[in-house]
Amino acid sequence: MARGSTRPTSRDVAQAAGVSQAAVSLVLGDKWRGRVAETTAQRVRQAARDLGYRPNLAARNLRLGHTRTVLLVVPALTTEFFAGVYTGAARVAADHGFGVVLYPSPEGIGPARNPFASAQAALDGVLASSMAADALTAIRGDQLPLVMLDSDPAGSLGAATVNLDIADGVRQVADHLLGLGHRRFLHLAADVPSWTFEARARELAARLDAVPGTTLRTARAPISIEDARAATEAALGAPGPRPTALVCDDDKLAAGAYKGLRRLGLRVPDDLSVTGLDDLALATAIDPELTTVRLDAELFGERGMHALLAVLEGRVPDGGDIPVELVVRGSTAAPRAF
Repeated sequence: MARGSTRPTSRDVAQAAGVSQAAVSLVLGDKWRGRVAETTAQRVRQAARDLGYRPNLAARNLRLGHTRTVLLVVPALTTEFFAGVYTGAARVAADHGFGVVLYPSPEGIGPARNPFASAQAALDGVLASSMAADALTAIRGDQLPLVMLDSDPAGSLGAATVNLDIADGVRQVADHLLGLGHRRFLHLAADVPSWTFEARARELAARLDAVPGTTLRTARAPISIEDARAATEAALGAPGPRPTALVCDDDKLAAGAYKGLRRLGLRVPDDLSVTGLDDLALATAIDPELTTVRLDAELFGERGMHALLAVLEGRVPDGGDIPVELVVRGSTAAPRAF
């Protein structure tokens, strides 16, 4: 740091990174592409972080006419998944001089109320995670750049979308259970009118339909442990052969299913195998630990923020769904012979 300085300056960053102040300005103003090498840009950002340098955003914003603020809208803060999305988005945003305001919608997946007197005046763009496409009208208006996370690419108001490969996650679950020998399935589906849960149901049905001799029943429940418990008890109390595998739309539903199974005197996985989706901390807190699909929430947030930055710069965001991974634990096993 320069002698006598109370806070690091762009000159200090330039000296630490071994570049010119002009290069620092380009990198920290996110105008370096095509003008500064990527390795140099990384070195400048690292030097700025090491020095604790913060640009004078207020002055720059006045020049640019922007607030450099992004709104991240999520349906709830009831799981750590959305906290991970925020962490990833905020990390990328900070590297580009943006701030991220987290807004859990009071109405769940929608419609989201406008948290500001005028969203267009307060924001540069919106990231929306797991929200209904038509739920953002009050926030987006007709002007704000919008990127939808976990949303139907064909029905997202023309916005860019970033998705996890949920369909592949469901295929991995189905193939794992089929490989163990399961043929009678119960789907504990989230009772939420959302594209992501509709996609899970479609993919599960399609995969099981392709295997002769399989049956699939569906029970629906709001995403809460007690609702999942009640739905599990009701479904397994219905007439007919008992399923041997219970596929849950998320880990919280699986935890509720565990409670229902215990009340019915059934054991996991001896009597029923159970799977989840998310790989929340809850998945290893229940016993036996839950076989589930790991979703990288922080990477999801990072990719979403990169996509929004691309939209703000007039570029087409990178495509391709984010891979997911089945994590096999103690809640699945071969079905018992009856």
